[in-house]
Amino acid sequence: MKAGMFERIRRAFQSQPAVHPIEGRMAKRWIKQRLVVVFPGLRNDPRALEAAYQALSLTPRPGDEEGEAETVFELTIPGEQ
Repeated sequence: MKAGMFERIRRAFQSQPAVHPIEGRMAKRWIKQRLVVVFPGLRNDPRALEAAYQALSLTPRPGDEEGEAETVFELTIPGEQ
């Protein structure tokens, strides 16, 4: 009994939060819209827009601050760690 309880607690703290597919698509669309605003040259080039989106390295994390959504996507800019 104790081993099962500890295993569930350990898994709860180790697993990444599941991101709903609709939330992921909404975030992707919003970020691509922002990229087109910042870089107008990407407007008519879907392949370059997708490459720019992939280069950002989105990372989902649970929102834990006051006023944040349940899931927050952090951008990792290439070259910065």
